[in-house]
Parts: sequence; C-alpha cells; structure tokens
Amino acid sequence: MVQVKLFSKLKDNSSVGLDIGTSFIKFLKLKRTNGSIEAAACRKVAVAADAESALKRLAQEQEVKKANISVSGPAAIIRYAQFPRMNEGEFRQALKFEAQKHIPFAVSDVSLDGSILKPDLPDNKMLVLLAAVKKDFLNTRLKLLEKAGISADAVEIDSTALINAFNFSRDQDENLKGKAVALLNVGAALSNLSILEAGTPRLSRDIQTGGNNFTQKLAEVLDINLKAAEELKLVPPQDKIEAVGRGLEAVLTGLAGDIRTSFDYYESQSTSSVGKIFLSGAGILAPGFQESMGNLLGIPVEAWNPFAKITVPQELEAEAKKAASVSYAVALGLALRF
Repeated sequence: MVQVKLFSKLKDNSSVGLDIGTSFIKFLKLKRTNGSIEAAACRKVAVAADAESALKRLAQEQEVKKANISVSGPAAIIRYAQFPRMNEGEFRQALKFEAQKHIPFAVSDVSLDGSILKPDLPDNKMLVLLAAVKKDFLNTRLKLLEKAGISADAVEIDSTALINAFNFSRDQDENLKGKAVALLNVGAALSNLSILEAGTPRLSRDIQTGGNNFTQKLAEVLDINLKAAEELKLVPPQDKIEAVGRGLEAVLTGLAGDIRTSFDYYESQSTSSVGKIFLSGAGILAPGFQESMGNLLGIPVEAWNPFAKITVPQELEAEAKKAASVSYAVALGLALRF
C-alpha cells in the first residue's frame, strides 16, 4: 500500500474514516479482530449549507472523538518525482530540500510528506510520491473538526486514500497483475483520477468536474431548478431518459477529454497503456454513466465495491446499500489506517 500521510498518531483496534465532501460526509468505522476487519458503523450525512452542524450531529450520534480525514482540491497536491537513491532515514532528512524542486508552493507554507515507491530506478535514482497541503487550508479543516469535538488522527489526500482502499480491496486480483489501470472517484464538486501500474501509483490529479456539473447541465437542458434536476439525474422517468442522457453526455465528454489528456501524458512517460478504469464515488450513480464513459474512452469501465473485503454485519447492510457502497471508497482508505 502507498500509505502516504501528512501526519499520523498511534491507533488501537478500531479506526474511523471521515470523508468530508461538499455535499455529503461519509463516516466509516472499522474494527480489527483476529486478523479480520469488520465495519462497525457507516453513515452518509448531507452537508447542506452547514458542514459544522452536520459534523456535530454525526459526532454526537456516533460518539466520534477522533478520525482520519482527507483533503483535496487546489490546496492539496501530489507529485511523482525521481530522487537520488537513499534509504528511508536519508529520505526523511532530504524531503523538504528535494521536494521544493517539484511542488508549486513554498515548503514553509505546506504540510509535507512522501513515500518511496520504487527504490531501484536506473542511474542511482528512486521514484517517490510527494504529498503537500497548504497549512492555512489544513488548519481551517482541523478547526472545523475541533468545533465538532473531533480530533484528527491522520490526514491524507483523497487520491492516496483511494489508492490504499483499492489496493486493499483488489490485492488478490490476478487480472490486474502487471497492468496499468485508472481509478476515477467522482464526487459532487470534483473528481480524483489516479493511474496505477502494477499497483504502484504513477499519476494523480483532481479534475474540476463532478456530480454538481451533471445536475447544472440537466437544469439548463430541461429548464428546471437544481433540486428537480438532482432528482431526475438519479431516477429519471421514462419520458425524460433521453434528455437526461443528453445532459450527462455533454458533461462526460468534457470529463473524458481531461482523463484522456492524463492518459496521454502517462503513456508518453511509460511503456504501458491504461487498460481499464475503476469507478467510485456518488457521481457515478447517474444512469448511463458507466456505459457512456466506456464509449467515450474506448476502454472497459467497472464500478468497484469498497466493502468487497470488509465484513458488513447484517444490521449495517441496509445502511450500506442505502448510502451506496461506491460512495465509501475514500472513507475506507482512511479507516484502514489502524
């Protein structure tokens, strides 16, 4: 697993992942017993206009005192770079100096972390992943948690949490060995894209397109308000299916173009080509999303289940289904940090 973190404390046998999105907060609590991992609780709570109130309600309902969280967007970045070959201790000492060559922010303005991905590249080099988030942005997120009575045990970037969740869920998949695949997590405001080569990440970026764009396009196409458009997007009546499809296609064409640009860049740097896209996030639940994306990019597209290797007790099955399991990919990656 990548297991990049911006900071982390020691854990016990239970762990909480808190994915704070612009429209929903996804809460997942895992517990580890005798080598197995079980979902102890999961909830998906609407943010509406007040994330602080939503967090406070969730903290009280679920008795949340500490959690692992993630960040994304322009203030949080991931870079893949080649460093001179060194051991882990030397890497930690050299991290700030070497990272300044690769990130667009001053090192003094960010919280910074990284991982060695491949220690034995040619020419005495190694491949590393760098993760950085602006301190002012991170402090705002931590204060939001503090107001809800929650302390952060670990901070990730959405993409690294997603990669960890996927590698955990699909690590025994023989069909993926030695192949390059993409992970696309579609949220409300943006989408996280990562390319993995034999399980090792090689490219990660945020794309400023998400489920809200689909809703806005439908509202324009059908001349209706956003609330009605959101309802139509998920469950269109028979006489609106064609119009919904046109609206979705218009947005997906732009999203597919951004994805293809990323694929072209990756393939110009590698001998591999992306052979499949694995989807997650609530944004993919719009009817026809998977088929349209596959047609636009010309490669297989598949939604994956973050709960595939997690034991879900019967009393939680209805909640997991109601909240759509694909929505929990980032929360799973966070909760896996025991």
